[in-house]
Amino acid sequence: MSKLLKVFLLASFVVASFSAKAVTVASWGGAYTESQQKAYADTYSDPSSIQFENYNGGLGEVRAQVESGSVTWDIIDALPSDAITGCDEGLFEDISSEIASNAAPGPDGESMLEDMENNGLEYHSGWDCCVPQIFWTYVVFFDPDAFPGDKPSSMADFFDVEKFPGKRGIHTWATGVIEKAMVADGVKPNAVPTVLAKQTGAIDRAFEVMDRIKDDVVFWSAGSQPLELVKSGEVVMAIAYNGRVGAANLAEGENFEYIWEGQVLDQEYLCLLTGAPNRDAALDFMWHASTPEAQAEQAKYITYGPMRASGIPIIEAGEPFGPGGQAIMPHMPNTPERLKVSIVSDPQWWSDYGAEINERYAAWMGN
Repeated sequence: MSKLLKVFLLASFVVASFSAKAVTVASWGGAYTESQQKAYADTYSDPSSIQFENYNGGLGEVRAQVESGSVTWDIIDALPSDAITGCDEGLFEDISSEIASNAAPGPDGESMLEDMENNGLEYHSGWDCCVPQIFWTYVVFFDPDAFPGDKPSSMADFFDVEKFPGKRGIHTWATGVIEKAMVADGVKPNAVPTVLAKQTGAIDRAFEVMDRIKDDVVFWSAGSQPLELVKSGEVVMAIAYNGRVGAANLAEGENFEYIWEGQVLDQEYLCLLTGAPNRDAALDFMWHASTPEAQAEQAKYITYGPMRASGIPIIEAGEPFGPGGQAIMPHMPNTPERLKVSIVSDPQWWSDYGAEINERYAAWMGN
């Protein structure tokens, strides 16, 4: 065997060994994945063993990998509806027994699942295959300078163009808007999921509220757009991702204010693909990324809230916890006080009825 061939084979072996060892996490990219890199990978026992790839959400690529038997991802960052569907269909592996014995407990000895329930969450089947990440929210925000007199402070104000004239920025899909309309119509935030699930005519009621602002809506489809709409004055209020608003205030010097009432909290999970090539290493990383400490650490880089309730006291104790020595608790969506006026989105309900409601919403936008 030639010396050159030996060198080539050795190099190939090293590359193959690294590739086999590296845990691949498919996530959403941008500032969100950067926050995961810093909070989870960089604090992990072996940071070089974790690599992130961008994907566009959904289960299409996951299904293709699992069904072909050619799985290249180990973990994906998934929305709760995808966590439920993926777990139910066997695209994600049921790791519930390992979660029970390996996931880090809370400070008072409560299990990870109990810690999540302390944040107002209810069990769904996705919990069997996934570990929690963060809360992100659909929140209404505005520039206080746009309102020299009284300022909006409730979800009813957002849907009242007589009391607060001006355009509203709303996204081009139904999730979040439907729930907010129910709060504007007098439903207590924590009762919204039950009313939507059990009351006949609840969806009609939501659309009737939305009709109040139909002639004053500017639709957006990219996360940066509501910030641009409010800054330019094209709209006076908008629904946005709370992390975008927090970043504008903390990093860009904006002075946006939130309307926390009626914010809709959604969730992100890390889920283990069935047939993950680095299963054991992936699980070890998932235990690390789901600790209260790691979830609190992520808030330093993006203002999304820990899904584990015990992460919030860690942030409070570390204030000023944010970039440049700034306090970030004013931007955390899931403090105990804000949870009282918030809606925790029901992923099972949206999994069952989302397609139908989004179709109706698309028709509403077009009329």
